Amino acid sequence: MEKRILCFGDSNTWGFDAQSGDRFPRTLRWTGRLQAALGEDVVVIEEGLNGRTAVCEDPLKEGLKGLDYFMPCLQSHKPLDLVIIMLGTNDCKARFSLNEEHMALSILRLAMKSKNSAAGPKGSDPAVLLVTPPPILPGYESTPTLMTLGAGAREKTLNLPARLEPYARMNGFSFLESGKTVAMGKADNMHLDEKGHADMARTMEEAVREILGLTKGGKTLE
Repeated sequence: MEKRILCFGDSNTWGFDAQSGDRFPRTLRWTGRLQAALGEDVVVIEEGLNGRTAVCEDPLKEGLKGLDYFMPCLQSHKPLDLVIIMLGTNDCKARFSLNEEHMALSILRLAMKSKNSAAGPKGSDPAVLLVTPPPILPGYESTPTLMTLGAGAREKTLNLPARLEPYARMNGFSFLESGKTVAMGKADNMHLDEKGHADMARTMEEAVREILGLTKGGKTLE
């Protein structure tokens, strides 16, 4: 029986290429690479949205609050064996006035909606993997990225894993600090480049196989 994985995230799940301003091809995006690695018995569902936050309404653009769309998304794509949530880069923007604790609680609030959702196989609840994105790169303050993020963004993304992990474990969710193996690209300091997508795919594959008990199969990531 096939396994279904929902990848719920922002532009780094959508595949924004900061160098070109376009979208990376599916074969280069971490979600597409993950699909290739896991094989035909697994369905990897992309649900990335540029600018998405966990719970904040963005005053500059509508429709970016993940909380409003998360439950309909679960119900639309069920049955789901695993839901991967990777958010936090947009939540650190100065205009939202969130600190690391607020960011962690926001992501947790989103994840908690998976409980009693009956979005898993045979009316069960799906497993959840909470992933913190790689930190914003140092020196972003001297680049145009400062106009997007505001001050203090790097520190928030550096400190988020320590805040979110205890909440994840406490509520029965798996946790992954992607910044241990993956780095943002240098084009704008806040988006994955091609190497970052390849590294993210490898990191995600290892975690997904462990959570779902999958043996090695399908194509090997290059």
